[in-house]
Amino acid sequence: MDLIPAPRLADFHEGGLRFEFGPDPVLAAGPGAGGAARRLRRELGGATGWSLPPATAGADGAVAAIRLRIDPAVGAGQGPESGPGSASVSGPASEAYALTVDRTGVELAGASEAGLFWGVQTLRQLLGPDAHRKAPLPGRTWSLPYVRIADAPRFGWRGLMLDVARHFMPKDGVLRYIDLLAAHKLNVLHLHLTDDQGWRVEIKRHPRLTEVGAWRARSRWGHRASPLWNETPHGGYYTQDDIREIVAYAAERHVRVVPEIDLPGHSQAAIAAYPELGNTDVVDTSALEVWNDWGINENVLAPTEAVLRFYEGVFEELLELFPAEVSPFVHVGGDECPKAQWRASAAAQERIRELGVDDEDGLQSWFIRHFDTWLAERGRRLIGWDEILEGGLAPGAAVSSWRGYGGGIAAAEAGHDVVMCPEQHVYLDYRQAGGPEEPVPIAYVRTLEDVYRFEPVPPKLSPEAAAHVLGAQANVWTEVTEDQARVDYQAFPRLAAFAEVVWSPQPAPEERDFARFEERMAAHYARLDALGVGYRPPGGPRAGERGPPGPGAADEGAPPHELQAENSHGVG
Repeated sequence: MDLIPAPRLADFHEGGLRFEFGPDPVLAAGPGAGGAARRLRRELGGATGWSLPPATAGADGAVAAIRLRIDPAVGAGQGPESGPGSASVSGPASEAYALTVDRTGVELAGASEAGLFWGVQTLRQLLGPDAHRKAPLPGRTWSLPYVRIADAPRFGWRGLMLDVARHFMPKDGVLRYIDLLAAHKLNVLHLHLTDDQGWRVEIKRHPRLTEVGAWRARSRWGHRASPLWNETPHGGYYTQDDIREIVAYAAERHVRVVPEIDLPGHSQAAIAAYPELGNTDVVDTSALEVWNDWGINENVLAPTEAVLRFYEGVFEELLELFPAEVSPFVHVGGDECPKAQWRASAAAQERIRELGVDDEDGLQSWFIRHFDTWLAERGRRLIGWDEILEGGLAPGAAVSSWRGYGGGIAAAEAGHDVVMCPEQHVYLDYRQAGGPEEPVPIAYVRTLEDVYRFEPVPPKLSPEAAAHVLGAQANVWTEVTEDQARVDYQAFPRLAAFAEVVWSPQPAPEERDFARFEERMAAHYARLDALGVGYRPPGGPRAGERGPPGPGAADEGAPPHELQAENSHGVG
């Protein structure tokens, strides 16, 4: 069996029998399965040349080679799994599916449309790598092994964070990544839409956010210590219709999109567009431009009512673009907010006294609590990086735990929901091997095996706290990951290992069979080839992918803790 992620149960026929498809097999879709049938015709039909005509009215459905149906009972019995900290963690039954191949063909049942969709991804993998192509190759015939599969995910949040703020990814690239997530049974795309280096979403009431904030004059080339610069101006943004298209495209593939608007730090692009958003009594904000460097920026939002009203307007438009039924969470960042300007600002100090908070950490908490309440009143849930714990966590907020497990453990023990994404384990922009050959190698070495042994639920969590772990996500920051080819190289094949961690039942990390996973990856590399993914080869980077030896472009020999100083998430 070479399926990735591995299913909970797969019982292959010992005799090696296979079902052989004819030249144009018939497809029967039961009530509620029409969406899955359309996608199957589009995706599988493109690869095979099949039209997959529907079973005719009145015909015996059993004669159809592929039969799809919705059956909520498929999710029954998908109970808690074993493993560290997982006594109260069970896979969402609504995403379960059951797939049977025998002499009559394929019977695929999903507990819901989502479960049916994940079963379709398994069906494509069983058919072989060429089932992931856009057009049929000559001379191909198609068959499936006799098998019975029962499957459901381990976690309900199985995500990837794409940073489109530091380096813009055009809309077609985002749609492509949604397809890649779906092929790996990942169901959350977290879009990091704003930062010091760019604002990437059109806000009609504040047009300068994209007229000014979406463009920078140049970009540092490589790590922030590098003396090299790319002097080509960089920028781009998504129109509101682009966002609607992305959200609808993802929803068809049962992928939720979580937008992130970063505040009160990581806001220089917004301040460059609207200088009144900054701390004007301590810095000449009218002279600021969109930042062209990496690291932690001192220019943060002023703690004023006017700034709150401005961002409420931003979020009002954002909520219309990301409907609650497909995007219940809204990410507000909340990370890496330097307090120096607030300490120096007479207006900020007066604000501390007016609000009755203890200090500058209290101001950050005031920002987060305000938007937690504001979003909750509109039926949404706030989520932020674990710095939102500083100064007191807003009551309904969820936490993305990136600075290790500590923030997530504290939040979960306090009854807050958590998404685990510790940088030491699942930051995919980090180097994949030691030495200077990795393209712009930064930060910790995290190999394919390291990611495969990642455990989202810390063993020290109580069962009650473990129930608050919604799942996990891998993060791809793009300071040194400037285009699609580089994102592919950093994300794959490690994203395949991550997908198995968050989907499949897992023993303790040290007991996971990485050798067997590597064997299955041999087949999966062929699928990635068919999908056009520029993954890192198992033997290391190709000649054209190797990092330059110039000073500052790489960090040969520096220990991880030094590379992580003043991190700014993806760049040490």
